[in-house]
Amino acid sequence: MATVNLDRVRKSFADREVVHGVTCDIADGELVVVVGPSGCGKSTLLRMVAGLETVTAGTVAIDGRVVNGVEPKDRDIAMVFQNYALYPHMSVYDNMAYGLRMRRMGRSEIKRRVGRAAEILQLDGLLQRKPRQLSGGQRQRVAMGRAIVRDPKVFLFDEPLSNLDAQLRVQMRVEIKRLQQELETTSLYVTHDQVEAMTLADRLIVMNAGNVDQIGRPLDLYERPATSFVAAFIGSPAMNLVAGRLNGNGIAIADAVLPIAPVNGAADRRVLAGLRPEHLDLSSDGPLALRIELLERLGADTILHGRLADGVRMTARTPAHFVPELGETAHFAIRPERIHLFDPDSGQRL
Repeated sequence: MATVNLDRVRKSFADREVVHGVTCDIADGELVVVVGPSGCGKSTLLRMVAGLETVTAGTVAIDGRVVNGVEPKDRDIAMVFQNYALYPHMSVYDNMAYGLRMRRMGRSEIKRRVGRAAEILQLDGLLQRKPRQLSGGQRQRVAMGRAIVRDPKVFLFDEPLSNLDAQLRVQMRVEIKRLQQELETTSLYVTHDQVEAMTLADRLIVMNAGNVDQIGRPLDLYERPATSFVAAFIGSPAMNLVAGRLNGNGIAIADAVLPIAPVNGAADRRVLAGLRPEHLDLSSDGPLALRIELLERLGADTILHGRLADGVRMTARTPAHFVPELGETAHFAIRPERIHLFDPDSGQRL
């Protein structure tokens, strides 16, 4: 096991910089998830840790050793890709053993390591099958088994579940979390799926256009996002971000005024108000009047999509038993401490 330290890491392709000075320390045995939209630089960051991309500036250290100039094979890492990368003509056993054979490891040690990984991943009865005879979830478990047998200092996961269907993704999230907790191996995991990120991570790194917007525990980012980008990205459905104005009575949004706790140095100014759909409370005399345009019935609850008086779109999560008609107006209130305020220009939290 090992630590991973990124110090002002930058990456440029020709004259275009795609990663802008990322700094983060990953503790021994910690699972850190890098999350963000496509093109934000998260996979490039992972590939620099792996040695598959050169570092333009800054340093990458694994277990206290700077590895900027070290070949990938000498970094003592193991990487799991989204496309499995299995040899189709080899059995499951041979796919998992191949890397160990290349290192000229003894036959008995290879058998012991593959057997242990197969037991952990419940692949015992599949060792003689070829990849084409396996389901997508089984293939991904083989890919993880190939990483486990190497007993690396660091696991690197590059969107390993993106090729699986929704049900399999849920199952594999559980498998990966259980595996990481059992092995206690330092892990860096990249995904664009914020639900996957929230459920897996000890800590999250939220990236936006090559920059790190916030690093912290998942619930801390959910409850106190540092920027409007993090606020909108973390949480499902996404947080409502609505233009408003602070005044002596609270915050004015559309034709409503919401009470809010005093904000230092932010009186009488434009703001971006963040209201999570699940924090909007049905209230017959609530100040937010939402004209309903679409319903999503999810079983346990219902998602309402509609507009406020001035045409601003808003989403609310309500109990399943509340099923209004389209075109009907529902009224909502929100507790002052549930309202997040951001600067409309910089996006920074107020």
